[in-house]
Order: sequence, then C-alpha cells, then structure tokens
Amino acid sequence: MLKQTWWAFALVMPLAADPKLDFARGVLEEARGNEGLEWFEKALAADPEAMSLVSRVGQGRFQAGDLEGASKVYRELAMARPDAVAAQVAYSDFLRMAAPNDDFAAKLATEALERALESSSGDAGVIQRLFRVYEQRGMRDESLALFDQVRKGEVSGGQSALLAADMARTLFPDDDAAVQTKLDEIFHQAMARGPTDPRLARAASEHFRKTGRLDEAVVMLEKHVEVAPSSLELRVRLGVLLLAAERMDEGEGVLKEVLEIDPRQALAHQALAKLYRKQERLDEARPHAAEVLKIRGGDADEFATLAEEFLEAGMAREARLLLEKGLYDFPEVAEIAVQLAIATRRDPQTRNEASRLFREAEALSGVDGPATQPEFMREFAECLLEEGKVTPAEDRLRAAIKAYPPEAKGEMAAAMRRLAEIWLAEGRNEAAAKALQKRADSLAK
Repeated sequence: MLKQTWWAFALVMPLAADPKLDFARGVLEEARGNEGLEWFEKALAADPEAMSLVSRVGQGRFQAGDLEGASKVYRELAMARPDAVAAQVAYSDFLRMAAPNDDFAAKLATEALERALESSSGDAGVIQRLFRVYEQRGMRDESLALFDQVRKGEVSGGQSALLAADMARTLFPDDDAAVQTKLDEIFHQAMARGPTDPRLARAASEHFRKTGRLDEAVVMLEKHVEVAPSSLELRVRLGVLLLAAERMDEGEGVLKEVLEIDPRQALAHQALAKLYRKQERLDEARPHAAEVLKIRGGDADEFATLAEEFLEAGMAREARLLLEKGLYDFPEVAEIAVQLAIATRRDPQTRNEASRLFREAEALSGVDGPATQPEFMREFAECLLEEGKVTPAEDRLRAAIKAYPPEAKGEMAAAMRRLAEIWLAEGRNEAAAKALQKRADSLAK
C-alpha cells in the first residue's frame, strides 16, 4: 500500500532532478489506463484531503466517463474542508467544466463559491467566478451586491478596480453616466494606492481613453511611469497617447527616451515612423520603419517597398541591412534577392561581395522574374565589367536597353552610351558605337 501510494505521489510531484522520481514517473507512464488510476485511488483512500490526488483521480474518472464518480471525489473534499478555499474552487471549477449548462450543477457551484468567499477575505479569483455563476443563473441582485462590495475596495490583492471595471461592462450600459463616475473614482483611488501595478495603470488609462478623455488617460500612465520608470512597455504606451493627444513634442521625447534604454521596442519605432511620415520627415521615418521590420518581421512586400525608398534616397547601406533580414525571412522571393544585389553593390563597404548575389538573384528570378528589370541588368553589367567579363556585361546592357519602357528615354540613352563606351574603349564596333551615341543623343533631346 505504501509503495503504491509513493509511486502515485511521485507522478504528481513537480519535475525535479531526482533519479528516483524520474524512474517512478517512467514506470507510471508505462502503467497507463485503469491500473494507473487504481493506484491513485488507493493513494487517495489513504489521504482523502490531498488536493493533488483529488485532482488526478477526479480527472481520471471523468475521462473514463464516470461523471458521478468524478463529482463525488471533488464534493467529498469540499464537504470535508468547507473552510479551504482551494477545495471549494476546485469543486466549482469541475462542476462548471463538466456540466456548464446544468442548473443543478450551477447551484452547487454557487454554494461552493459562497463558502469560499466567506473564507477568502475577498479573493479576486473567487469573486470573479461567483459573479459569472450569478450572471449565468440570472441572479442580478446578488451580482449587484457583489459589484458594490468590489467597488468599495473589499477585495484582496489590490484588484478592486480591475474587477469592478470588468463587472460593470457586464452589468451596465456603456453610456451610463453614473456608473462611469463610479469607475472614475475607483480608478483614481486605486492608482493613488498602488500606481506601481502595470495592469492597473493600463486598465485605468484605457478606461479614460475609451471614454474620450485622453488627458486623463495620459495622467494615469504618467503616475505609473513616475514610480516605475523601468516599465518600458507602458512608457511606450504613454508616448503613443501623448501623440494621440496632439502633444507631439512630449510624445516624441518619451519614445526616444525608451529607445535609448531599449532599442528593440518595436512599438516605439512604429509610432515614431508614423509620426515622422505624417510630418513629412521621411529621412527620419525610414530608419524607424526598418527597425520595426527587423524586430517584428513583416510581409515580403513591406521589405521590398521600404528598401526601394532607401535606394531612391541614396541610402544603400540601410537598404542592404534591411534586405539581408528580408532575404533571411523570405529566401525564395526573387524581388528581395534582386534588390539586395543592387544595394550590396552600391554600398562601398560591400561592393566586392555583390557579384555572387547578382548571380544568385538571376538564378532565383528565372527567365521572366525581377532580374529582367533594366535597372538590375545595368547594375549587373557594371559588376561584370569590374570583373573583366566584357561579353556577358554587353549582353545584359543590350537586354536592359530593350527592357526600358518608351517613356524611360533618359535611362535608355544612358545604357546606350555605356555600351558604346565599352566598344570604343576596346577599339571595336566603332561605327556601331557612334551610331548608338547619336541615337542616345536623339533620345535625350
């Protein structure tokens, strides 16, 4: 008997670096099914008030289809320990899980939770469960009384405001002014008592934001970050709310301070990127937008679009760093590979590494992909010329000239002149080179 009880108890112990327990768990894993459950039953008979064994036997019986037997295990524990909050909560949770729509089960769960409330001195978890059961059973007077108890702060753990707000959303219409006034008072008082609680600060701020009072929402977060400056997530939230309240300089300052502490706060980068784009400060917006993609990731199109902005602005290094992340996330997207080859060549630090990337991008692109774009072929041609590979460079320049649309006359003319320069520099095709130059001049006009 003792041996079997020890084996059963070993299985429900937390994981530990104990070879004996590891061995015990292994044996019990092999002894699955009814035999394993029998061992737990015997262990429970020896110690009927052991919560871990009650839970194991109750769940085992329930999974075996013995609903009455499972309920009996929890009920006997709850009756034996009416003052034990955990026992009452376990019984009520089982009833609500096993028979969520049964009126009699809901009544038993109510009684268990009311016993738990008497013993818990206002435990938030017990109150929340009891409130849900009251609402399920249509016991509105009891729900309102419970709400009033929470509103007065008679909840342990400093969670009165959070509970009251959650209950009020169920009990009252959103536009009930009297209730909103009560909730205002609850949040103000709660923040005065415990402004360091991040959940409370966020909930208080959201309460005022959702009711159209941004300045009050800001104040709630300011109180929190003043006493908890390491709460970076809510400092970011404060910055975002300041921007929403049109306090741009303050919001920008808060977000910059956060990024000085932790440069990987993606929401701060996102907010600054949005602010700078709105203010047409594009050179400042792009780096923050890039950091968002590097930290959070994004769609392939987002990488490609932002990289194109960097390239057009002459910021090849920034484009390259972004595209390296993009290609890592999307190794089969030829457009990103094409842009990365171009950016790598334009960045003086990595120019010598571009040749391999051009070849890989061309192979990935295929015969009709983005590597057939004239810009790519011109860049690839220059890369080949630097390697002394004249013939393949000429081929790509010819292809680029053909690929330019009719309206791109300047770009087409530049490609023609470059091809003519190659021929003249090598002393061949002199007549064709001069003809090409004349054609380029006519296009430019």
